[in-house]
Amino acid sequence: MKVLAGLLLSVLLAACSTAPLKESQPQSLFDDALFSAPTEQIDPGRIFTVSDEMRHYLDDEIAHKIYPDGKIFALINGLYHDSHLKFSYDATKTLDAADTFHAQAGNCLSLTIMTAAYAKQMHLPVQFHSVLNGEIWDRNQNIDFLIGHVNLTVGAGGHAHAAAPESEAARIIDFVAGENLHNEWMEDIGEDVIVAMYLNNRAAEALTHGDLNNAYWWVRAAIQEAPTYMGAYNTLGVVYMRHQNPAQAELVLQRVLNHEPDNVLALSNQVQVLKTLGRGEEAQVLNRHLRELQPYPPFYFFNRGLTAMHDGDFQAARNEFTKEVNRASYNHQFHFWLALANYYLGNLSETRRQLSIAMENSPNSQQHDLYAAKLAGMTGGSAPR
Repeated sequence: MKVLAGLLLSVLLAACSTAPLKESQPQSLFDDALFSAPTEQIDPGRIFTVSDEMRHYLDDEIAHKIYPDGKIFALINGLYHDSHLKFSYDATKTLDAADTFHAQAGNCLSLTIMTAAYAKQMHLPVQFHSVLNGEIWDRNQNIDFLIGHVNLTVGAGGHAHAAAPESEAARIIDFVAGENLHNEWMEDIGEDVIVAMYLNNRAAEALTHGDLNNAYWWVRAAIQEAPTYMGAYNTLGVVYMRHQNPAQAELVLQRVLNHEPDNVLALSNQVQVLKTLGRGEEAQVLNRHLRELQPYPPFYFFNRGLTAMHDGDFQAARNEFTKEVNRASYNHQFHFWLALANYYLGNLSETRRQLSIAMENSPNSQQHDLYAAKLAGMTGGSAPR
């Protein structure tokens, strides 16, 4: 595995906590001369912009619900309940409000942004939240992503516990957990952090496509929008590292560790950076601290399972993949590889079951259809590759 393959990257969808201290603009961490000009428009001001298409829907479908239901129910019902719109979850790309509405799909951040844009248009108070303990791990293009979760409260000062008539009472709108949330599991965050998360996500997505130049400019904008959002600094460190600028990466990641000494993302990346810089003893010290915090890192058993598959030891592979599924059952990749190990062991019923779970946990419709095709292909006796 290449040195950079294990770099960890926190992704936009949420919710790395913001540092408690105010930061000055960290201009010293930027090195614009290393990168070409961006080829994408980076405009934080348009993230919440309501398009003509959205405005027409507000006038034609939502406005007439306000009189019987009140503004909040009119918004929720008009977008998600008794509507001909059919929004679907799609983690492929983070979109702004207008693009999310047009696509009728998005991840939780995109859907949160679109809903907030409508609420603001209707003059409803909005409060954004980071959902604590809501992070999940994913892997894409040899980068491990920590993906957080955000939602919002609409109405009554932005807090669902505020006293108000039923039709005006604030409501938490969450696109994954529904109403199974309580205030104690959420942390209020500002709109500046939501904007930074969006920009940071766009940087992460550019990284997965190998587009380091645009990744740099996206994450630079994220840090400028919310200098206290530590997730963006970690992403900037990864951009520098992949751009072969380890000295710059070390400075950025140290900024994170100065505020959050136990940040496992920054620790893991800094270990890699220090090794690249030839500072092995310092790397060992950080790595020992990291192992104390995280004895079995994300994908630990999965990586062992892949090695066993390569060696043809399918029983050992199944055992390792099972361990990973047991602690992270949401990850479609774990279920797929567990299905594959079972296939080579001749356990076809379990293969089909795991493929079905992988399909249900798919991050987008394309991946869902791919697993569906693999499942259908098993009727012909072929392996679900």
